[in-house]
Amino acid sequence: MGIIEDVKKGFVFADGGMGTMLQERGLMPGELPETWNVLHPDIIQDIQLEYLKAGADYITTNTFGANRLKYQDPVQLETYIAKAVDNAHTAIERWKRENPGNSRGKYTALDIGPTGRLLKPLGDLEFEEAVSIFAEQVRYGVSAGADFVLIETMNDTYELKAAVLAARENCDLPVFATTAYDSTGKLLTGCSPEAAVSLLEGLGVDAIGLNCSLGPADMIPIVKRLAAASSVPVIVSPNAGLPEVRDGKTCYNVDAVSFAEAMKEVAAAGARVLGGCCGTTP
Repeated sequence: MGIIEDVKKGFVFADGGMGTMLQERGLMPGELPETWNVLHPDIIQDIQLEYLKAGADYITTNTFGANRLKYQDPVQLETYIAKAVDNAHTAIERWKRENPGNSRGKYTALDIGPTGRLLKPLGDLEFEEAVSIFAEQVRYGVSAGADFVLIETMNDTYELKAAVLAARENCDLPVFATTAYDSTGKLLTGCSPEAAVSLLEGLGVDAIGLNCSLGPADMIPIVKRLAAASSVPVIVSPNAGLPEVRDGKTCYNVDAVSFAEAMKEVAAAGARVLGGCCGTTP
């Protein structure tokens, strides 16, 4: 059995925010979170174990920004990615030891976010260079033993295409992809949900969805459009609402109970994989 089979059988639950959890544990502004895979592996594993205990079926590796534009030493980059996968595996093994009678699958998703640079003609990054950057991440993560690839928080379909091609050309694992829409239901580059589905299904992605940017209730109209257009499972991982600064600390305006109630409506709208993004916790 694998993640695809589990999604076909019923609902699958993803984890929630990592960056905001690390900030609560002491990650400083400007500090690169992937360095904590090596510097503080116990904290990463503890957070992932909390998500597993809360019911997550898969946990994402702490590799959202792990690319050579941020980590120019290839040995260092491979180390951070390999250690991130190892931390996730360790958290799953800890969960299994604590739940010996539970046979439900637990999986490690290789988390890949945007490069941080816009592709030409909007920016200065060549398409082929973007493919090469993502391919490096995929090879390192697959070599370390990730179960599938999760490409997330994409708001440019050209960069999204580069990431999916890199994954498809460098591994035979399942590939999930999620995009970040604004309140009008468009990506930064103007793409609609229906057009994104057409692109991603054409590239052979195994699950399609949206994450970040909005709270769960605001995502429901977009979820309905994705579910109506897609022939593959739909993933939804909203933020815990909008960020607010209170007493110098970033907070989010949707509490856990309200989030859960809204996610029931998200599920009814057609989502099969349910999780959280910024501001969400176990």
